[in-house]
Amino acid sequence: MEVIFKIIRQQQNSTPVVQSYPLQVEPENTILDCLNRIKWEQDGTLAFRKNCRNTICGSCSMRINGRSALACKENVGSEIARIEKTSLPNTNHTIPEITIAPLGNMPVIKDLVVDMSSFWDNLEAVAPYISTAGRQVPEREFLQTPEERSLLNQTGNCIMCGACYSECNAREINPNFAGPHALAKAYRMIADSRDNETENRLENYNKDTQGVWGCTRCLYCDSVCPMEVAPLEQITKIKQEILDRKQASDSRSIRHRKVLIELVKAGGWIDERQFGIQVVGNYFRDLKGLMSIAPLGLRMLVRGKFPLSFEPSEGTEQVRSLIESVQQLEN
Repeated sequence: MEVIFKIIRQQQNSTPVVQSYPLQVEPENTILDCLNRIKWEQDGTLAFRKNCRNTICGSCSMRINGRSALACKENVGSEIARIEKTSLPNTNHTIPEITIAPLGNMPVIKDLVVDMSSFWDNLEAVAPYISTAGRQVPEREFLQTPEERSLLNQTGNCIMCGACYSECNAREINPNFAGPHALAKAYRMIADSRDNETENRLENYNKDTQGVWGCTRCLYCDSVCPMEVAPLEQITKIKQEILDRKQASDSRSIRHRKVLIELVKAGGWIDERQFGIQVVGNYFRDLKGLMSIAPLGLRMLVRGKFPLSFEPSEGTEQVRSLIESVQQLEN
């Protein structure tokens, strides 16, 4: 069958252009197979990365029809089926099109090749290796039980393809955010029984929106990860480790999480008046914080949108019971 590959091409610091390549393909052909044929048979100037062709190295990560994926893993048949599932019925039976673009959140070097310097720099910033003291075992190797080793399996599957980083909304608006790939690897160090820098690591990952609190919890990283590392799940685990060690007064990020849970326990939903006072105002200790939300409060009062009272929701006792049950399981 014929498929038109629309490839977003670009030189460094230039405007991207779309170039179309018609190709006779089979449904089982991978996107990487097709790109190879385009380069070999139609346009030798097309640039893209590849290596193992077996979903191991992560080199061929790119955006395929708007989502980041491995070109060696996705095939033509599944892509066309995905397009047909999400598109309106087409009675003209036009030739199917597959759009290929470079990864996001990284500058383009050429065509589908991006500069991954920030990706690697953020990974290095979380110190993704066992602490020095943990490696100094003079008499015998550092053994782990099967249970201890199993905690590392999921994050150990990461192939550093950059798909999660490419789709990260937090990274797009906050250049200081470490990224889901780095924080997923960070949790591997937290979970590793051989490491003795847990407290220092958690302090580092707790830094404002540079660390775990910069995550917007959009779930895109989990949805595009080809190895089911689930970066958001690992970020959440780090957050819980931090929360277990911190008091609500320690920072606004900590208060946000702890106050939200306590208010929902108390009323079934959030009393927004108390939320602002306790989180932003730190229980009236942070006058500057309170003043920062005063203009918003006044505008809400003028427009009749400020809640003057609070009514607990129906089923508050059940909500409270569920939260307490989860908290007991975590402890």
